[in-house]
Amino acid sequence: MCMPMTGARRSTSFLLALTTAAGASLLTGCGVLPGITGGSREPLTVMTWAPDGTQATNMPGMPATAVAFSRWVNDNGGIDGHRLKVLTCNEQNTNIGAGNCARRAVKEGAVAVVGSYSQFGSAFMPPLEAAGIPFIGGYGISGEEFTSTDSYPVNGGQAALLAGNGRQLARDCERVALVRPDTIDGDDLPPLINSGLTEGSRHEVADIRAADDAGDYSSVAAQALERAGAGPGVPARIGRSAARQQARKGCVTAVLGERTETFLDSFRRVETADQKVRISSVVGSVGQALIDSTGGKEGPFEGAYVTGWYPESGDPRWDAMRRVVDKYAFGDNRIDTDDAGVQTTWIAYTVLKQAVESLDKDSVSTRELAGRLDHGQPVTTGGLTPALRWDFASMLASADFPRVVNRSVTYQVVRQGRLVAQRKGFVNVGPTLENARTSG
Repeated sequence: MCMPMTGARRSTSFLLALTTAAGASLLTGCGVLPGITGGSREPLTVMTWAPDGTQATNMPGMPATAVAFSRWVNDNGGIDGHRLKVLTCNEQNTNIGAGNCARRAVKEGAVAVVGSYSQFGSAFMPPLEAAGIPFIGGYGISGEEFTSTDSYPVNGGQAALLAGNGRQLARDCERVALVRPDTIDGDDLPPLINSGLTEGSRHEVADIRAADDAGDYSSVAAQALERAGAGPGVPARIGRSAARQQARKGCVTAVLGERTETFLDSFRRVETADQKVRISSVVGSVGQALIDSTGGKEGPFEGAYVTGWYPESGDPRWDAMRRVVDKYAFGDNRIDTDDAGVQTTWIAYTVLKQAVESLDKDSVSTRELAGRLDHGQPVTTGGLTPALRWDFASMLASADFPRVVNRSVTYQVVRQGRLVAQRKGFVNVGPTLENARTSG
């Protein structure tokens, strides 16, 4: 039985343990994790939240990925000797739920909230700010993530995606209809896509509002087709894909999160052979799983443009994440490694790990962690993002999105049923964002 030791007896026993194999074996048996130096470093408690089981967008893969990450690092000695404890919380897609998760993080002593999803920044940021808890790598769906000094985003959020999508469509689309949620945050999307469209298009986007929890979008789909100026029909004998190749002037971008699939079902019923447009979207609303479930290369997304934050899911830079998920998620079907939420969570925990390791302290406080992120060396993510830094010099010259330190997006396209790179590398949309004017 292992007994605690104090004073001179503890010091003598510790020296003996270091010089005898039996003593070393006994030390391990007393609860010191293999690989954790001396076992003296305090555990790290963090939280990851996301909505699950709601009528709107759900992101259960984000907390599940956080748990898998903690199993991996703890199996390998922790983060710089600190055992990682991950708290998870169902944010429920409500103001109350988001606030409750944040208050629980404060109550349970979380040193950070990492890789989380919520559109209710006005509810979750104040409790975190009051406690000085860093919010690392949120999904980027709420405006507060890009204005609060306690937020450390790893991507440019919806703002970068929409601005990038506008630029991606500007060359090929004379008219664009944007189908977006009829919410306060959704009100910011039209000016963002317009900031990109104006670099090449003659028309501003047609703003089509839609309920983010509707079961049918037929009227919305019909309106989108009309406002996009759907092109003339092409003889059915040449096939759907060829028809889309010949009708590129009208484009419909759907940005409804998880409800994009529901919209698409309605769109396919409403669209006729005489109404052909290019489909477009952004990651988070469209991913490989949706493309597969709607027919792959024979489905409506073939040829679609998609704007993302990160390299396409087949890029080898994601291999480390896939290996961890394969080994430590135990077949958890909530985790789809092609999903942008899962990918964001992986990157956010990569930031946490690198920041804690650079501190090299037996205990880590919220103040120390925030200070490292504010003033330390840039954090690298294995090429999944540009190097990340949140010091003053890295801020964006924008009143709405000053903390967009990662201004990069990727242009992707659906070819043969797979989401692949349309062009290599990252596209900097920082200047486009600086010119955007939103209601926020």
